Amino acid sequence: MSSPVPVFDAKAMPFRRLGPSGLRVPLFSLGGWLTLGGSVVGESVKDIMQAAFEHGINMFDTAEDYQKGAAEREMGRAIKELGWRRTDLIISTKIFWSHEPGTGPNDTGLSRKHVIEGTKACLRRLQMDYVDIIFAHRCDTTVPMEEIVRAFNYVIDQGWALYWGTSEWSAHQIEEAHHVATRLNLIAPIAEQCKHKSAPSYFPLQLMLRKQ
Repeated sequence: MSSPVPVFDAKAMPFRRLGPSGLRVPLFSLGGWLTLGGSVVGESVKDIMQAAFEHGINMFDTAEDYQKGAAEREMGRAIKELGWRRTDLIISTKIFWSHEPGTGPNDTGLSRKHVIEGTKACLRRLQMDYVDIIFAHRCDTTVPMEEIVRAFNYVIDQGWALYWGTSEWSAHQIEEAHHVATRLNLIAPIAEQCKHKSAPSYFPLQLMLRKQ
């Protein structure tokens, strides 16, 4: 007989709405910036993610840039082997820098081309049909904001992501994205991952958490 599918138990973990969206996320999430796919691989990844899951953390954050894609591969493999229900999870990844073999001038930044192709590559590494949130890892000042907003809306329309957000964007850049989305009747970013400086490193924070 096959093992029963593990069902998420939030225990006492508080959940908040993320920005203006209806998505409810835990106060803590597990990221894989400096560890997963680098200093931590294999069974250790599963052990860490399992410990988080068992203590009410069901949000996992990664990026195409983390360990040159290895973080996404390790996280995706662990989730598949742990047999978790996709509906129990909140997965976020980020787009800007690609490390695919043969990286060319269009394999970085936020052009419509890279946003679309990069998102598809992220999903392949994660072994998933979609992510819950896709973040623009930085703002690309070489690309018109309208192209960026339209590109992320296309990704959402295709069902590859449910929401999009920004990471380390300035207030002016976020405001511009919202103005463009409003003018074109498109979906605006729902959250910003900013720097919380704590020398010699920093930790990304999810902004725009609501109390309900």
